[in-house]
Amino acid sequence: MIRINLLPHRELARAARRRQFNILLGMSVAAGVVVVLLGHSFIAASQSTQDARNAFLDQEITKLDIQISEIKKIREQTQALLARKQVVETLQSNRTEVVHLFDQMIRLLPEGLYLKSFSQAGDMVTLSGYTQSSARVSSLMRNLESSPWFESVNLVEIKSATVNNLRANEFVLTVKQTSQQPQDTQNKGGKA
Repeated sequence: MIRINLLPHRELARAARRRQFNILLGMSVAAGVVVVLLGHSFIAASQSTQDARNAFLDQEITKLDIQISEIKKIREQTQALLARKQVVETLQSNRTEVVHLFDQMIRLLPEGLYLKSFSQAGDMVTLSGYTQSSARVSSLMRNLESSPWFESVNLVEIKSATVNNLRANEFVLTVKQTSQQPQDTQNKGGKA
């Protein structure tokens, strides 16, 4: 029988398998590195895209905040203008009341009664003056109470006084002016 020494052949086969293993290992490491780099670049690209979106959203939020502050300013201006308009409308609606107030006072004052002051705070009118007798103050109060322009007549005080060396009675009374107009005046205003 012939003996063949297979040791060099086995060593060659081992060396070939080792080379093949090393090549496969290198290719696996290279493939792993490529996969890691591709994953990293994909994640970096996604992150930069999201950062760009976030920056865009921040810019838009800043624009909206500016617009919201402008809207608040416009609303404040609108409220101020509406308040002014309300004041003008109130003045416009009340401008005839002063005329009626003076007209009614002239019509309702009895003879022998003189006003020294006349003041109005809101719808309350304060009258003070002089009269020859207390009965004329009572007459004035009845006249004011019967007028559709006044209500709640209240005598504050009446006292003796001397005016131009003559004895008189000094009085102070308050009356509430009503804002509703009588029917005959509304009808006249509607027909005209």
